[in-house]
Amino acid sequence: MAAGELLLAGLVLANLWWTTLCLGGYRPETMPVTVTLNAAAVIVWLAGEAMRGGPLRLHATALAALPFLAYAAANVLWVTPVPWLGWRDWLGWVQMAAVFWVVMHGIRGARARTALVWGLVALGVVAAAMAVYQHFVDPKWLMMGREQAPQFRERSSGPFGIPNSLAAFLNLLVPPLLALVLQRRAGAAQRILAGYLAAVLAVGLLLTVSRGAWLSLGLALAAWPLLTGRDSWRRWLGSLGVCLLLAAIVATAYQSSPEVRVRLEQLAQNRGEVSRVILWRMGWALFRERPVFGTGAGSYDVLLERHRPLMFWDNPQWAHNEYLNTLSDYGVTGFLLSFGVLAGFGVRALRRLPGAAAAAGRKQWPALRVGIVIGLVAFALQLFVDFNLKIPALGQTAAALLALAMAPAADGSEGGGFLHLPKVAAVFAAAMVVISLPWRILPQYRAEALRYSARETLDQIIARPPAGGAEARLLRNAQDELTRAVQLDPQNAGAWDDLADSLIQQARATPAAASGLAHEAENAASHALALSHAVAEFWLRRGMAYDLQGRWRDAWADFTEALALAPHRADIWYYYAYHLSLRDLESAKAALATCLRLDPWNGPALAFQKHLDGESH
Repeated sequence: MAAGELLLAGLVLANLWWTTLCLGGYRPETMPVTVTLNAAAVIVWLAGEAMRGGPLRLHATALAALPFLAYAAANVLWVTPVPWLGWRDWLGWVQMAAVFWVVMHGIRGARARTALVWGLVALGVVAAAMAVYQHFVDPKWLMMGREQAPQFRERSSGPFGIPNSLAAFLNLLVPPLLALVLQRRAGAAQRILAGYLAAVLAVGLLLTVSRGAWLSLGLALAAWPLLTGRDSWRRWLGSLGVCLLLAAIVATAYQSSPEVRVRLEQLAQNRGEVSRVILWRMGWALFRERPVFGTGAGSYDVLLERHRPLMFWDNPQWAHNEYLNTLSDYGVTGFLLSFGVLAGFGVRALRRLPGAAAAAGRKQWPALRVGIVIGLVAFALQLFVDFNLKIPALGQTAAALLALAMAPAADGSEGGGFLHLPKVAAVFAAAMVVISLPWRILPQYRAEALRYSARETLDQIIARPPAGGAEARLLRNAQDELTRAVQLDPQNAGAWDDLADSLIQQARATPAAASGLAHEAENAASHALALSHAVAEFWLRRGMAYDLQGRWRDAWADFTEALALAPHRADIWYYYAYHLSLRDLESAKAALATCLRLDPWNGPALAFQKHLDGESH
């Protein structure tokens, strides 16, 4: 096994272990390490290519990702109304492509590829052990000192924050282990070890109580005999046997686990999904607005306000359907360049399955490859109900496994076309990575990490105001973090908006300095609006700053813009009611009534209603 391949496999595994164990990379403070490890892997691969004799060889399979990356960058530049979110989304796609390229070209030997799979299996075992700990010992426990959200405490999420994410990760790993169990001519030790590890991962998968993941894996396993068998009757008999076995497992889980029973009964009572259907309808409505090029990278969470139904209070961030989310953001053009290409990869991989299954009796790698493809099928099916590619650990793990499934073409064992570039191309590409990492990429992630931390502080102050002088100290700390964030990344409009919020809260807490703080808040909110007019919160924040300066008419104009962008947001109607109460009590009551019609249990609005009723008497 070449030293370069070992080094690359180690870097890929270090990245996937780090990112997975840090809540899947969901929190932005994780990403500077993740992107640095990815950059290091790319540089090592390119350096190896530059030192190797001959030109830089890139396989056509890897090059297929470039059109979408170029299109997505153009989408961020000229289409999306939220470019700071669009660039973050683009970097997610770039890192998946980088992992794919490194594994495809840099890890060529079957032994190195097998070692990479076993490294991921070891991570899966650790994740399953965490799931067991959460279920039987501490349901509130999460990595990074976090506490699990109440709605997930009956389900295990392992190193992730969301149970469905753990289920998606384990779905990728269970089929390769089952392939080793079923491998012809496999020794007893291999079957026992692989079977035991598959059972460990299956326990973790069961504890997630993820209906979509279970169904996806079940469909993939049922299709396995149909995709790899040669005799028609044996294929259908094998598929039927898998279906009966899975039905027995589900029935046993239903009888023995209250959590499973509740989840399955909810599925039957709701005849499928409730909230996801609403998210899908909003995504489809956005897609229909701009079907060719989409509404813009990263825009779903902002523009869904145009189509938010009455009494729907979720803040989903994504559409909970990766295919629909891509259609919404990038249009048909982006969808075909991304998932159209991936579908082509899938067809090629599935066509090779019978040959790989036949070869699996002699070598371990072909058996693993069959299982990897089945795991990817399960992962692809789950994308219909989840946003797994938006979780860095899941997207990059799937990219690594996809490269392993397609990798035999990269070393020429199955033919295929290569593009030969001058050796200087490798040097140039590595130099671009070295320059862009500290200059542009790391500042974006560090700024977002600071913004995220400060936003949590501001939300905690609103939800549970601290006693004494703690509030002033926390607000100053949040302001300092946000000031540093906008210095690192002046294009992060969300950081400018949160900076305005921190200043507004300080102005209300310290009336003597309110005028100066309100003026600073106005400037920060204006910076956010200069970067995007599409976000209702930006108009809301500047309107609040205007109110603190006594500029009622200017504030009214901004509140009106905010309501035009998000007419069904109860919180904006609440702040608008407060604004109106400064001059027009009856109009304020009407706005507050709208707020409570949208959210009848809004505590601040109910308290304000009592206050207004007292004022009128």
